[in-house]
Amino acid sequence: MNHTLDHAGLDCTGAHPEATAAYAQALRAFHCCQGDPVGLITPALEQQPDFAMGWLMHGWLHALSTEPAARTVVEQDANTLRKLALNRRERLHLEALVAFNCGHWQQAGRLLLTLSREWPQDALALQAGHYIDFLRGDSKQLRDRIAMALPAWDENDPGSHALWGMWAFGLEECGQYEEAERAGLKALELEPADAWAHHAVTHVFEMQGRSADGIRWMREREPHWNDNHFLAIHNAWHWALFNLELGRLDDALHLYDTYIRGGRSTAMVDLVDASAMLWRLEFMGVDIGPRWAALADDWEAQAEPGHYTFNDFHAMLAWVGSGRSAKAREWLTAQNSTASPSDLTSLARDVGEPLLSALQERQQGRTAAAVTQLQAIRPVIHRMGGSHAQRDLVDLLLIDSAIELPDPELAAKLIAKRLPQRPQDGIGLRIQDRLRTATASETDQSKTLPVTVTATD
Repeated sequence: MNHTLDHAGLDCTGAHPEATAAYAQALRAFHCCQGDPVGLITPALEQQPDFAMGWLMHGWLHALSTEPAARTVVEQDANTLRKLALNRRERLHLEALVAFNCGHWQQAGRLLLTLSREWPQDALALQAGHYIDFLRGDSKQLRDRIAMALPAWDENDPGSHALWGMWAFGLEECGQYEEAERAGLKALELEPADAWAHHAVTHVFEMQGRSADGIRWMREREPHWNDNHFLAIHNAWHWALFNLELGRLDDALHLYDTYIRGGRSTAMVDLVDASAMLWRLEFMGVDIGPRWAALADDWEAQAEPGHYTFNDFHAMLAWVGSGRSAKAREWLTAQNSTASPSDLTSLARDVGEPLLSALQERQQGRTAAAVTQLQAIRPVIHRMGGSHAQRDLVDLLLIDSAIELPDPELAAKLIAKRLPQRPQDGIGLRIQDRLRTATASETDQSKTLPVTVTATD
């Protein structure tokens, strides 16, 4: 069996120089979130079916999509890989890939960490591990996995921009905003097409409440987007969020109708963004019209319940928004499925079930129960995965429910934590106005209540 060194000097089983060149191209596309990395690596596998790293890349690209159909593809790739004479690095990759596909995401992340300690220039292992940390909501590891590998890289090494971009995102999720912005800009200096680095800087603007800067940033970076940019819709989600925070509701709705849903993408990541934005638009008082129903149709065409709580939560928003009670019950029931024990089944039980139940309780008018459940899971909601910006929706749901209850003390405490960091946040200001209105209404009602005199001995 052939053994060829890849562009980073790592031994690759079953490869010729043409295959490793295709691998390098596909890896760059993966790093930049641009183009079609699956389409780039597939021809190399057809020509060289013993190319182990090609199959591993193919498997990771599908697995990390969190698409329900991807599990079968990964199983097939793993079966192919088991027949090859893998080296130790490739065996660790395979072990991690299989663990991830079986729902053991923490184990997969640890295996890749072991791999990265020995081979820190394996950029596929670093990026797969980084994405796993993101999917698990592990902010510290999101940063530290990359920080550990950085000393082994020189900025002239092919793909070094990806390390800076991933480190930027990890720093941002750990609240180190200035360092994150510098690292993201460094990545873009090395590779202007690095969409993940652009995304990391975007998160800095979001978390610091710099919405006007964020919009300028999006306009500057838009020329780097194209039809094959698989973060384009997520970028548009951030752009719309910046507009919401500045009270530019029409602009946010336009971005939803064009960038976010104009192509009716049914990719999980894009459906998630659509649900999250549509809920915020409705919360801000925008007339949604038939959009919930259209989005729910797309969720129905693609989603399966019980695979990943983060996706299930956003599907549930569509079922509740469109009034599809049967679907809501199906998704809620799936959180307590009898699937094999894994990180995902425990996540569904501990976080998914109370979170989706809270949405159902809200829909059915049992607001007190929704508040209780949302408060209970709030300390562990990071386990659901995603970023701080994405999980902010759970806090918004809790505040909104507390105002409806009404529980002005709880709502006021949550708002008090939110606004100092983002004093011009239109979403937060709207919540504050709603709380003032609700509190004033409650006070007026108490003034007009009849006085009841109780007889005493």
